[in-house]
Amino acid sequence: MMPALDGLKIADFSWVGAGPRSTKDLADNGATVIKIESRKRLDLGRMSPPFAKGDRKNPDASAFFAQTNTSKKSVTINLGDPKGVEVAKKLVAWADVVVENFGPGFMDRIGLGYEELQRIKPDIILASVSVAGRTGPLAGFRGYGNSAAAFSGSADMTGWSGTAPHMTPFAYGDVVAPMFLTIAILSAVENKMRTGRGCHVDVSQIEAMALCTGDLFAEMPDGKPANTDPVMAPHGVYPCEGEDAWIAIACETDAMWQALCEALDKPELAAKYPTVEARRDAAEVINREISVLTCAWEKNELDQALVDAGVAAAPVIDGKELFEHPDLRAAGHFVAVDHPVLGKAMMPAPPYKLATTPHQLSASPCLGADNDEVFLTIAGLSDEDIAQLTDEGALS
Repeated sequence: MMPALDGLKIADFSWVGAGPRSTKDLADNGATVIKIESRKRLDLGRMSPPFAKGDRKNPDASAFFAQTNTSKKSVTINLGDPKGVEVAKKLVAWADVVVENFGPGFMDRIGLGYEELQRIKPDIILASVSVAGRTGPLAGFRGYGNSAAAFSGSADMTGWSGTAPHMTPFAYGDVVAPMFLTIAILSAVENKMRTGRGCHVDVSQIEAMALCTGDLFAEMPDGKPANTDPVMAPHGVYPCEGEDAWIAIACETDAMWQALCEALDKPELAAKYPTVEARRDAAEVINREISVLTCAWEKNELDQALVDAGVAAAPVIDGKELFEHPDLRAAGHFVAVDHPVLGKAMMPAPPYKLATTPHQLSASPCLGADNDEVFLTIAGLSDEDIAQLTDEGALS
């Protein structure tokens, strides 16, 4: 069976997270994705930890890069060299889609703006993602994923009431925006199939994050909600037996609340606060009582007991536990691949299943690993051309 996007051709100029996470999804589902990189200006993802054997100087040792760029090919082109740009144009002529997430105006400055791409290939799709998009008053806004977190309001609403704005430990905008970018690219491809016309897809991280959080602001008249919920009570994270062990519990109905108290052998607590209104009014007291009770349980055992009782609960697991979780392994979410530097490594697969067109995930490419293949068979260069342009620094 062929993967769903077999035959789709993508010239991927994107780097770090917002673009590569989207093109990973497309590549894992069969699209041919050629990642255009440069040794002159390494993808920041290649310089992001953790590194195999702690080797920060090896551009192929980053586990972050490996996870974000599975199933792609890599070529090195110096986009600061006009000869390099000419080679990049040959890849544009081959591609169905060009993806980039540089600062607004960069592609135009190097001669690869949308109008130029259309001259090369009239039906090309250019997919751009940036902090604030390419149109409107914020079009010149520059920054990273955390800039989008600040501007979208998510940083202000994160943390405990009365505390300063809090950033997530990763650039959340670089995680949210790629989902919308992928949908937009596939929509543009479908439209091209029907009409024969390409388009410029423009995704704003701020707008993507606002879409995910905007409805919550109406529920925050008195400050940050922290772990509370406007509907469910109790709703929070509670300590369990052992060091730094926790379980998340959410009671949507009175029946769930009663089942929770029964499982914790505290039925009188359910009788004392029979309604959600009563529980919200006594939230601090209830949270303290539940915390005392959950401390007597190992988190996974309590999770199973609560799930069996019909209570929405889940243990709080760290990255190592997530990576090694037997259920995710059994479901096929992590796929073993052989990487030249990382060795046999488990990589995250698409979080969905397509029954008749399954994904085909492979290892991320080493820097420039596909230069000869791509430049010879796709760009149409000769061995002599490649050698000369490499010596001159255009293909580096």
